[in-house]
Amino acid sequence: MKTLLTRSFAAMAALLLSFSALADHHGMKKDIVDVAAENGSFTTLVAAVQAAGLVDTLKGDGPFTVFAPTDDAFAKLPEGTVESLLQPENKDKLVALLTYHVVPGKVMAADVMGLDKATTVQGSDIMITKSDGKVMVDNATVVATDVKAKNGVIHVIDTVIMPK
Repeated sequence: MKTLLTRSFAAMAALLLSFSALADHHGMKKDIVDVAAENGSFTTLVAAVQAAGLVDTLKGDGPFTVFAPTDDAFAKLPEGTVESLLQPENKDKLVALLTYHVVPGKVMAADVMGLDKATTVQGSDIMITKSDGKVMVDNATVVATDVKAKNGVIHVIDTVIMPK
């Protein structure tokens, strides 16, 4: 158990350091899509954003707050879900799913702590809860916060959240 915890903390620390280095190195000259793409932990998310035709939107002025699921988060979905969502005939479902992860405006971690819900670009509310030092967005745990981009901020989550 101790080894598993040690590995988990090490992985989380590496993820946080890679984000910090990326954000600091670029001095917020990169937009949300570029920050996510260059990190390497969001290949599925970036592919989904491309398939949904949302790249130009998320490269726009914003500001946006993205609750970004990692590749590991997408891997938790039932087998075939991602592949199905990426099919052209499911573009509307994919857009709804992705825009459910985006909140208009720049909502930093300190701001999130004062909220119990936030309205997404998709139109539904995501529920925000705090317990035992963790922040949850619907059923996802926020594992890294305040990854800055020139047009907003990314908060990393460990689970893909689903619109109601």
